[in-house]
Amino acid sequence: MTNKIELNWKGQMLFESVAPEGNVMIDAGPDVGGQGKGLRPKAMMLTSLAGCSGMDVASLLKKMRAEVEDFKIEVEANLTEEHPKFYDKVHVTYRFFGSDFKKDKIEKAVNLSVDRYCGVMEMFRQFATVTTEIIYIEK
Repeated sequence: MTNKIELNWKGQMLFESVAPEGNVMIDAGPDVGGQGKGLRPKAMMLTSLAGCSGMDVASLLKKMRAEVEDFKIEVEANLTEEHPKFYDKVHVTYRFFGSDFKKDKIEKAVNLSVDRYCGVMEMFRQFATVTTEIIYIEK
């Protein structure tokens, strides 16, 4: 299977990424000639990682009947100093909100995403050390 996008220049540092599923704007900050009208490319990578794993977890929690009120994924990444700058360490935090958590099922869902299903997570592991943690917030 092949995925394909098209990137269209919109002037200055602004681009529109067009994919079969939708469009997203990519831009740089004003400090480097952009207008700040879109995600930065590296932030988009972190967004892809969180989105990939989040979809897995949401689907698995539903199948396991371990729903939660809400959950958020935070991704924090260390950018190297030298060019080309890349992420060498990435930490993913899963925050689950609710009460009466089915922690065994939640942890199984997260681990299945991290270790088996999330292709973006596997791509990140090719160039970065990836760590994860789960935090429960009782409501």
